This record gives sequence, C-alpha cells and structure tokens, in this order.
Amino acid sequence: MEKDLKKKQKMKKSRVINALKAQAIADKEKALMALDLLENQAVGIGDHTANDFMQDAQEALTLLVDADDKLEAIEKYFDTSKKL
Repeated sequence: MEKDLKKKQKMKKSRVINALKAQAIADKEKALMALDLLENQAVGIGDHTANDFMQDAQEALTLLVDADDKLEAIEKYFDTSKKL
C-alpha cells in the first residue's frame, strides 16, 4: 500500500515537471517565432512604430531568456532526460 502511494506521488510530481517543461519549450518556440517574424518579415507587421517594434522584440527576448532559464533549472534539479 505504501509503495503504491509513493509511486502515485512520484507520477504526479513527474507530470507537474513534464507540464512545466512542456510550457517552457512552448514559450521558447513562441519567442523564437516572434523574433524571426520581427527580424525577417517586419513588412507584415503593419503600422508598428519603432517603439512598438522594439517593445515586441524586447518582450520576445525576455520570454526566450525566461524559457531557457526554466529549462535549465528543470534539467539541473529534476531528472527529465527520459521524459517528453
């Protein structure tokens, strides 16, 4: 009985970690896509001012850095090499 409980707790924890990792990966991809669009397809952005453009670029870069930091922390503190 106690063994089953520990297994369930471990499974719940790994699902949480997997969800956090998946969210960080999605955020990283979103940021890279936004930066790519801003860098390579700025014509399609429309009537953005220079300030709007820079603000969007800064937000995308912040999202990218945060996602990388989260992924690094997950890898450092949790064994996720066999998951996702």
